[in-house]
Parts: sequence; structure tokens; C-alpha cells
Amino acid sequence: MKIEIWSDYVCPFCYIGKRRLESALEQFAHQDEVVIEYRSFELNPQASLYSGKNMHQMASEKHGMSIEQAKEGNAKLGQQADKMGLVYNFDEMKPTNTFDAHRLTQYAKSVGKDKELSERMFYSYYTEGKLISDHATLADIAESVGMNREESMAVLQDSSKYANEVRSDEATAKQLGITGAPFFVIDRKYAVSGAQPVEIFLSALNQAAQ
Repeated sequence: MKIEIWSDYVCPFCYIGKRRLESALEQFAHQDEVVIEYRSFELNPQASLYSGKNMHQMASEKHGMSIEQAKEGNAKLGQQADKMGLVYNFDEMKPTNTFDAHRLTQYAKSVGKDKELSERMFYSYYTEGKLISDHATLADIAESVGMNREESMAVLQDSSKYANEVRSDEATAKQLGITGAPFFVIDRKYAVSGAQPVEIFLSALNQAAQ
């Protein structure tokens, strides 16, 4: 069974959805037969690099609400994350463009480290407040999961490397009608859209297995 996951590192529901899928897989009878592939998806391909604004300010501007309302909304999101054992440090998050982070993930895929890198990337962004568009930071993250730092840096510094792979994933998403993240596709037959409850993931897995 193959599960393809279209997600973006700056999408708070993507990390929660990832954990909920993992929780469902722990209860799934055929978990040993599951192969997971991470696919690139940019929520906003035109996103600028980090401007110095935190998540509260970004949410306030995007949705036309007060900072207090944005903080309330983010607190509720943080509670959802907390239930899955995740720590969301909203005051420290640095919203930014994720194209290079996705290129690095595609390179990680070529050396069999994409799962480790994806997990570390989410943790670095949400919990540690790392700037995941900064090349030195990305190279540090790559090195922390056992990837070669120099080779990772070489990929990052050549903007053409693995760019086609990112664009190809995004084109496939378009073909499949995927307009948001996270989006989970099982054997190209079953789909789960969004960070659904664990039971929904488990039901989809069992359906696909049958």
C-alpha cells in the first residue's frame, strides 16, 4: 500500500495531519506493508522570505482580524497540536517561502532520508522557531538527520537542482484536483483531505486494504 502525502512545512494542519496518520497506522493491521512518499506542495508559491512578522501578525493581516483574535485562533490550533504530542511555538515561528525546503526534501528522497528530514523540518519550524528558508539552517537540519552537509548546501545554492521534482509534484497535485494541504492519497484510489481525526484515517486505510 502506498500513501502519498502532499504537504507544506508552513501549514500547521500538515504536521497535525502527519501525526494523526501515524497514530492510525499504529492501529492498522497491515502497517508493515505501507510505503509513505512525501510530495511537495506550496500553500503559497509566491510567499516572500521571512519579513520579521510572527504567525499572529500574519494571521491578523491575512484574515482581517485583531492580533488578539489571531492569538485566540492560534491557541486553539496549538491545543490540537498538543493532543498529538506536538509543541507549537507561535511566538517564534518564522513564516517564509518553502521552495528551497521542498527542493532539499526531494534531494533527501534521492538518498533515502526524506521521512527523517520531513519530520525534522516540521519540528524545526513549529517547535524550535527555525527559519527554514535560510540555507545554513536547512543544511544544519539535513546534517542532523545524517545527510551530507556539503552536498545539501550544494543543492540549496543551485536553484535549478530538484526544482523540476518540486514542480512535478505540484503539477500532479493539480491533475488530481488537490487545492489544499495536507492531502493524503492511498494507492491513487482513496483520498483523505485535511488533518482528519485518527478514526477517519484508520477507516480509509482499512477500506483501501480490503
